[in-house]
Amino acid sequence: MSDLVTGEAVPLEVRRAKLPSRALSFTLDALLLGAVAIGFLLLLGQIVPDVDEALAAALVIASTVFVLVVLPTTIETLTRGKSLGKLALGLRVVRDDGGPIRFRHALVRALAGVFADFVITAGLGAVLCSLLNSRDKRIGDIMAGTIVVRERIPAVNAPPPAVDPALAGWASTLELSRLPDELALAARTLLARAPQLAPEVRERLAADLATQMAQVVTPPAPSGVPALTYLATVLGERRRRDSLRYAEQVPQSAGPSGPAQAGPSPTGSPFPEPSSPTDRSTPPAESASTPTESASPPPPAPPPRPDSGFAPPG
Repeated sequence: MSDLVTGEAVPLEVRRAKLPSRALSFTLDALLLGAVAIGFLLLLGQIVPDVDEALAAALVIASTVFVLVVLPTTIETLTRGKSLGKLALGLRVVRDDGGPIRFRHALVRALAGVFADFVITAGLGAVLCSLLNSRDKRIGDIMAGTIVVRERIPAVNAPPPAVDPALAGWASTLELSRLPDELALAARTLLARAPQLAPEVRERLAADLATQMAQVVTPPAPSGVPALTYLATVLGERRRRDSLRYAEQVPQSAGPSGPAQAGPSPTGSPFPEPSSPTDRSTPPAESASTPTESASPPPPAPPPRPDSGFAPPG
């Protein structure tokens, strides 16, 4: 995984394309360019014998530049970072900030592919640079400010973590406010990938995450609880409280709107000021028989909702 920082200083977590997938993608692209080059050779074989040497040399150079530079640049520009090989393997070239590449990025990558990565060095430059670079970049990527990422990531259809019924009483007393989102995400990822891991690897990773989680979650788990069960119970309780909190917030935000209440009086009291006798338009004797209407007090404020004791994930 890698973090791309956008222009708004927002880190994006993406999956970088590794050397094997990029090599296979380049092989497919090379086959396509080879087919185009063979077509040009057949065409030049029909034209070159009938023209002079200067024009023949110019046609050969133009065909070579078209196959090695113009065609890859045009394809990556029009497809925003995809070629035939990258499309087949679910790869894409993006800028270092995660945005789509433009003509200048594709042109620099194509020129570097001719002079440094593939043609002159026979691919050795691209392989060595990808192995030595921390972000798996070849020379063209370094010069253009781009990176190749994976677009198609295999989906993991795993059920959400649930609270073990035997630990429900203990889970209801957990203090989860100190549980960081990064640690919860790592534990959730492990639970989703647990069936795909070797038993010894799964137990070791679960023990490490459970040890880190036990340092910020109280009270401690009962003795004899497996690490995976501990992680699933803590995350299941966190998810249950999050669902309850969300269910409480939705009716309040979507509740029926009552009639508009009159604003406060100039004195700051929520009740209207009684008018003085000098301000009345009717005689005092006549108005004395008229019952006065008192404003109904506002409805009492709802009692504060108890805190669930955890910070919801961002």
